[in-house]
Amino acid sequence: MSRWRRPHLGSETDRATFRTLHSASLASPALREGLTATSAERSIRHLHDLLGTPAVALTDTEGLLAWHGAGQHHQEQAAALARATVERGSTRMFDRVDLPCTTSGCDVRTAVVSPLVVEERLVGTLQVFATYPSAWLGRAADEVAQWVSGQLELAELDASRTRLMEAEVRALRAQISPHFIYNSLGAIASFVRTDPDRARDLLLEFADFTRYSFRTHGEFTTLAEELRSVERYLLLEQARFGDRLRLTLSVSPEVLPVVVPFLCIQPLVENAVRHGLESSEGGGHITIVAADRGQECVIEVEDDGAGEEPERVRRALAGDTALDSVGLGNVDSRLRHAFGDDYGLVVETAPGAGTKVIVRVPKFAPGVHA
Repeated sequence: MSRWRRPHLGSETDRATFRTLHSASLASPALREGLTATSAERSIRHLHDLLGTPAVALTDTEGLLAWHGAGQHHQEQAAALARATVERGSTRMFDRVDLPCTTSGCDVRTAVVSPLVVEERLVGTLQVFATYPSAWLGRAADEVAQWVSGQLELAELDASRTRLMEAEVRALRAQISPHFIYNSLGAIASFVRTDPDRARDLLLEFADFTRYSFRTHGEFTTLAEELRSVERYLLLEQARFGDRLRLTLSVSPEVLPVVVPFLCIQPLVENAVRHGLESSEGGGHITIVAADRGQECVIEVEDDGAGEEPERVRRALAGDTALDSVGLGNVDSRLRHAFGDDYGLVVETAPGAGTKVIVRVPKFAPGVHA
């Protein structure tokens, strides 16, 4: 007869390793938001668990952000310890002289204060408090401070990436053709007397298009919203081109909620109109397809216009601003930043053969939401 046995949970070393990794994983999300009072409060308890000392504190370069553990009457001394460490620029050990105390039985008698460094800038300190000094305490404080600094570096990287994407969107707005604005208003004006109702409708579409294009919140939007802006743009262009601009749209309803970078489709359509149709006396045909492909959404913007030299397209995707191309490099860069290098633009073109631009985006991507 076999007897049930409790599964083996590993050695004490294994369990200690798990506890360490678990505490680090709990502290990490808050630290990835940068060093603030809020992130310090959310992470300090886990850092305290990680170190196992009587108390732990986080500061910026001027004062206390968060404290956890015993000896809270020492909190007012944290700012002075931080300033002394910042002035020195390296880890410092403090003793009872630096931590005067009249509380009987207080466990806070010594401290190791390690700097937190982000991109070679000292941004704060990790303060580890104990009853007695030890070589282990100094090593542990330094190791955890380096790990915290690494998380703050990642937070800065995320913030820099966000600032870069915002700058790229601003640059893309600046590329929206002034000629399109003038031509749209001119087309609207031409209908004021002959067809006032159409003039009013077009003016409303123009207002909605500019409101969407110049909105100031959010790096992402839904494909439905992006295609609605494209529809407004094409309505305004059709008012100018008339029958010369022919359109085919095929959109799977399943992909309308997919999240895409803001202004990632409209520039491709504007590029198709400018380079595919404006130079053609007979006008041309633009086809827009948005299809469901399992885990991905595939959007294609195709024109039957003059086409382009592949080398010029390659340079445009590489960000050559000297080329007269509306935002191809910008859109390609933002797609790669958002979803990875597998999701850049694919352009199929040749002189006289028209142009097709293919956009692939994942239907679901961690951290990406409208």
